[in-house]
Amino acid sequence: MRPMIDAHLDLALNALNYNRDLFLPVSELREVEKEFTDIKGRGRNTLTFPELKRCRVGVCVATVLARSGPDAAHRWGFKRGDIDYATQHIAYAHAFGSLGYYRLLEAQGHIKFITTRGELKAHWDKWLADPNAPLGIILSMEGADPIVAPEQVEHWFSLGLRAVGPAHYGRGQYAYGTAVDGPLSEGGVKLLKEFMCVGMILDVTHLSDQSFWHAMDVYDGPMLASHHNLRALVPGDRQLTDEQVKELIKRGAVIGSAFDAWMMYPNWIRGKTQPEVVGLEAIVDHMDRVCQFAGNAKHVALGTDLDGGFGTEQTPRDLDTITDVHKLEEVLARRGYSPADIDGIFYGNWLRFFGEALPSR
Repeated sequence: MRPMIDAHLDLALNALNYNRDLFLPVSELREVEKEFTDIKGRGRNTLTFPELKRCRVGVCVATVLARSGPDAAHRWGFKRGDIDYATQHIAYAHAFGSLGYYRLLEAQGHIKFITTRGELKAHWDKWLADPNAPLGIILSMEGADPIVAPEQVEHWFSLGLRAVGPAHYGRGQYAYGTAVDGPLSEGGVKLLKEFMCVGMILDVTHLSDQSFWHAMDVYDGPMLASHHNLRALVPGDRQLTDEQVKELIKRGAVIGSAFDAWMMYPNWIRGKTQPEVVGLEAIVDHMDRVCQFAGNAKHVALGTDLDGGFGTEQTPRDLDTITDVHKLEEVLARRGYSPADIDGIFYGNWLRFFGEALPSR
């Protein structure tokens, strides 16, 4: 079983919003939640910290997530699992609470923040040598609303934040996201310029088409698509177009494949379509297309998004826990990928990307 780097895990969301004890084994957490009905995915989680260790995940991109876009007042409420807040001040406080969760886990020795290239290399070498080493995390923000003003980017960077996606679902303060479309706001342009000043990595995931291309005109720093699949195979504005993929390849980005089944199977209907219709092999179809455009396998990797608001009711039929991602090793080999290519997809491409995109000190 190869080492693995996952570029998108909503760990704090699961702990703070879903009230999950991530130190339980997956089976025990499922047992705890078997009678819960407040959110979809209860009793169907695919990961906890013990499972990440069993899966050999040495580093992940861990998120903070809180929305407060211009339309948030029409969405926010008090249902458990909500991520919409009435003001950016409240979104900031929630995101700061997520940061506090991670910092406490670091103080207790469970995780290790990675903020520089040197820290990444040192952690990876230590983790390979010691299976009990803590999980390394690179901190990311999914949707930039908790950044109350562009001038606050430096503040968040000083707290350890290293990657930001300007929008999530709907219209954010800085950009349009999934299910809507429009350009960056005036604040969004300023935000990306602040990113370039401090060295913040841009995550293009969830950007609407207009906002994506507007960002390409404004931003010329390191970028990634942390958890994305392809529109040519599964239609929908949540997916990358071929033109966007080619642009990302040109800019040296890496695209993390997402394991949310509705992004893997055309015409999936949430709550109705069953996981049996799609298997893990579908992920390789998306990877193949990126590799064909690139002429190599250096721009594809893993960004599973597992337990990102869903569970096994919305994963491929052959994925019960995150450890099942390793079934792709055999699929990739059968499809003709070399051992070096498979190493790259599981960890090497993210090591190279962050080894160049993170600050030197």
